Amino acid sequence: MLSSLWNMFRVADLRNKIVFTLAIIALYRFGSFVPAPGIDIDAVDQLRRQAENSGGILAYLQLFSGRGLTNFAVFALGIMPYITSSIIMQILTVVIPKLEEWQQQGAIGQRKITQWTRYLTISIAILQSTALAFLFHNGGGGLLGGRGNPTGVDVLPEFTAPNVLLVVIVLTAGTALLMWMGELITQRGIGNGMSLLIFSSVVSSIPAQFAQINAERGLGLLIPLTILFLAVLVGIVFIENGQRRIPVQFAKRVVGRRMYGGQSTYIPLKVNQSGVVPIIFASSVLYLPALATQVLPSDPGSWGVTVQRWVDDNLLQQRSPFYMVLYGLLIIGFAYFYTAIAFDPHKQADTIRKQGGFIPGIRPGPQTERYLSRILARITLPGALFIAAIALLPTLLLALADVNAFAFGGTSILIAVGVALETMKQIDSQLMMRNYEGFLQ
Repeated sequence: MLSSLWNMFRVADLRNKIVFTLAIIALYRFGSFVPAPGIDIDAVDQLRRQAENSGGILAYLQLFSGRGLTNFAVFALGIMPYITSSIIMQILTVVIPKLEEWQQQGAIGQRKITQWTRYLTISIAILQSTALAFLFHNGGGGLLGGRGNPTGVDVLPEFTAPNVLLVVIVLTAGTALLMWMGELITQRGIGNGMSLLIFSSVVSSIPAQFAQINAERGLGLLIPLTILFLAVLVGIVFIENGQRRIPVQFAKRVVGRRMYGGQSTYIPLKVNQSGVVPIIFASSVLYLPALATQVLPSDPGSWGVTVQRWVDDNLLQQRSPFYMVLYGLLIIGFAYFYTAIAFDPHKQADTIRKQGGFIPGIRPGPQTERYLSRILARITLPGALFIAAIALLPTLLLALADVNAFAFGGTSILIAVGVALETMKQIDSQLMMRNYEGFLQ
């Protein structure tokens, strides 16, 4: 391990990429603590403490902003608008023929899709920053449950049109800057830039959570929690590397005076094909009713108050049985949905047929498509059950221990491990090209 670390910095090109990536991440972490203009710093500190104790939806949003949201910082929105727009564009590619045509055009079409993803990111950032300005003026609004100002604090005391416009411009510009920084890492650094920014946000919050538990509950809870953390970590690494390899044989063919083909390869189907996307989708769907109830009648005794109370008790309380069952079912459903988008058996079977390949024992064409669909459906179920367990079991165990500070621990580890493994694979490939031993060998 130490020799591999030393090898990373012996290669000048790889060393420069790593240093550049670390510099961009450091700049991002700095921007997560620079407050936006016109806010009350004392009110922000009070709201942050209440958010840490509540462990509600605000804790989940903090996961992707690296505490920038509760700091109401320049990078308060984090990279979430870009993630949302990327997922939307990926779904629309299946629905809109023009986008599907661009996807099949190669690099030129991909540049067009990327440009429209940027436009959609800015639009989502404008909407989210405007909503955050109103919510934080109301002390968190629906983010901490309840109506009006449940916390009694006002982060934006001078709530005028020019101040709100300034906040919206600053937060949107912060998202645009983060999007550019992520693309810089992808082009000039090591790993996927957007994923590494999320990774830095997730990892940066874990030591503070452990320190808070140690200060409040002592080593009696910290040691079992650390063991649970390591067990979940090992399980995620095992599942993330799990794949079903479908063998593919290519027939020999003569082109001119040369013979091509005849080799064997395989199609790697990951057990967890959808990654952490189903968790993001399920959490977003569960929070939509909380936003919708904010516009219902709030008169005492009205039906709007009854609906609001039911939503608060069942959809905003992570430890309620109804929430856990619905959350788990949504994760499993979205895992199948996203896997069907990410891997198209019809397109894969058509590609194998055009390249003169076949799966041993399976006819090319429709039979190959049906075979791939059946295999994909079988391996998606354990992957979906796994990510549902990762999202729910830590929350359930922490509820039994009466711990609020470590909310979404399973999701945090799942994101961190996935990004770390992909980045290490890229570093390994760079080292092996120069005849050095990598990390994963």
